[in-house]
Amino acid sequence: MRISGLASGMDTESIVKDLMKAERMPLDKLKQKRQLLQWQRDDYRAMNTLLLDFRSELTKMKLSSTYRSRTTSSTNEALVSAVASSGAEKASHTISSVRQLAGSERILNGGSVTLDPAKGLFGQSSVPDATWRQGAIETKSIVADGVTKDFSVGVPAENLQDFSSWSVKVNGKGYKVVDSATWNDTTINNDNNVFIDTNGVVHFKQNVAQDSSVRIDYIAKTKTDTATLAYNSKSIQLSKGSVDTVSSFVLKKDGAVAQAYDVDANGNVFKKDSTDQVGTLDKQTGKVSFIDGKIDLPPNPEDLPAGTEGPKFTMEVTYNQNYTTFSLDTSTSKGAMHENFLVQGNESINQLSNRVNGSNVGVTLFYDQQSGKMTLNRTETGKFASSGNDIVTNGSLINDVFKFGSNTTVTSGQDAILTINGIDTTRKSNTFEMNGVTFTLKQTFNTDPSNPTTTPVGVNINNDSTQVFDNIVKFVNKYNELIDKIQKKTGEEKYRSYAPLTDEQRESLSDKQQEQWEEKAKSGLLRRDPILSSVLSDMRMDFYQPVSNDNVSGLYNQLSKIGITTTNDYTSGGKLTIDETKLKKALEEDPQSVESLFTGEGATEAQQGIIHRLYDSVSKTMNKINDKAGASYYTTKMYSMGQQLDDMENRIDRFEDRMKQVEDRYWRQFTAMEKAIQRANAQSAQMLQSFGG
Repeated sequence: MRISGLASGMDTESIVKDLMKAERMPLDKLKQKRQLLQWQRDDYRAMNTLLLDFRSELTKMKLSSTYRSRTTSSTNEALVSAVASSGAEKASHTISSVRQLAGSERILNGGSVTLDPAKGLFGQSSVPDATWRQGAIETKSIVADGVTKDFSVGVPAENLQDFSSWSVKVNGKGYKVVDSATWNDTTINNDNNVFIDTNGVVHFKQNVAQDSSVRIDYIAKTKTDTATLAYNSKSIQLSKGSVDTVSSFVLKKDGAVAQAYDVDANGNVFKKDSTDQVGTLDKQTGKVSFIDGKIDLPPNPEDLPAGTEGPKFTMEVTYNQNYTTFSLDTSTSKGAMHENFLVQGNESINQLSNRVNGSNVGVTLFYDQQSGKMTLNRTETGKFASSGNDIVTNGSLINDVFKFGSNTTVTSGQDAILTINGIDTTRKSNTFEMNGVTFTLKQTFNTDPSNPTTTPVGVNINNDSTQVFDNIVKFVNKYNELIDKIQKKTGEEKYRSYAPLTDEQRESLSDKQQEQWEEKAKSGLLRRDPILSSVLSDMRMDFYQPVSNDNVSGLYNQLSKIGITTTNDYTSGGKLTIDETKLKKALEEDPQSVESLFTGEGATEAQQGIIHRLYDSVSKTMNKINDKAGASYYTTKMYSMGQQLDDMENRIDRFEDRMKQVEDRYWRQFTAMEKAIQRANAQSAQMLQSFGG
């Protein structure tokens, strides 16, 4: 217990505080040293960030595209345009004839189809009932393990049907399904085929690659949905639309059947073998709506005794839906493509078009409601099928309902036919690449080469020295910015009289005064730093030394020879200046030597281009800083300053423990003194009382 001057009349609190202030002076100095070390570490890391940014610029300067920018010109842009990559050689090309432009195959259907594009296809007058079959379309997604070629949908065989109409895809690529009736030596040896046996197991020819996404859209005979009812349920939603027939509809209470229902052809729901209607089923959407008070529902949980649960009510519905299928086969630049499309009756032509357009078969399906016409368009130009059409349709929906089975108008895909540099050739696309140049054919001309009517188109590829010049200037500016920032940091004034503020000193200063003080206290922490001074010196040497490389002409083997020299201001730390005329002249006369001066490779430093030298110097410096100051993701034990900080933290912790002990000792001493004075005062009072008595 602490007694604070009650007997002595002394301000013990202030006395102990003043005594501890003197005791804490070494601790304050230790904390100030820790703060200085933390600031210095942060300054090093800031410098490393600058070096990292500059090294990223060096990486860009290593790329050949930095020095090989090309300009491209066409004598007739309306007929042929071209763009050259940095890898294109300086050259001229002549296109003397474009006899045919590449085109994609397009099929216009054989008649008008009346459809509401936003409504489900089932029930529309243009889609006969015979188009539809009854079952339930389901999907199974599997990630392949790489060691199997057989995949099961996990459904009992007795509830599966229509195997040949299933859709099987691996990573979006469709496979043609064959069933037991068509599985033979020919089909089994086709890598694009899969076999589905009577148990619903899908067999590939070989193991499916690990982590591949296998998707199987299959057809079950029926679908069973289970919905949990709440005390206020007014409807349930089946997972499928376009419902055809309901084979079972029951209400279960805690798993036992409590009531069975019948559904008539119009979707009216009655208690089984009764005319008591309880709700309606919207067959198109699959929504079941209940008549208030007509079905049993669980009690409101709020009406139940605390800690109890009411019975669980569920609706279980088994049904099938209307569906149909069709397939598309295409010939493409990637080979033959195939996909089966399983269509639910509540799917609209808009939804179906989106599915076709997003598939891998490379076809777009378009429906114009105004004219009732449909088209199928290949997304690639060129002719790919060796015979017949590039697009082949199969299935009653697409061939009979959408009328792609007969009387169609086919615009066949075709290759571009041209003569370039005197060579007759073909291309699948009107845009193609040759020798680093991308040509785009825009119009036909001189379709009869023996009787030309148009001047041949010339495409000229030249060096874009202006772009290369700008790249080099930008790099020099980045280097000068780096030099300026490092130079300023290593030359900062150090204010030795401004130590980091103690907690007590902060209390007596405003926020602005603290900020101004810390600005001076942080200054000069990297003054004349040997690591940073060394990198400045190393980079200057990297620039000054000539490059001895077979790819560099002696006329341009040093920066000064292409117009890049250091400034006359010796205080600038080696900043560079550019003689623009001299640099442009070097780029025009010998761009290869200029490129090799910067990017040349070799076994020795003398053979290496300037960029490689700088990259090595910067990386070496960054490693030194990391060893000393670490990075934000380093633990303190991974760098030397971190280890120093750990040591300081331990010393501070020990010192603070000792300060607590010292303070406790002072208080014990003063408390003992107070108690002694109290005893003396008590004895004195007793004696006075005795004498007085």
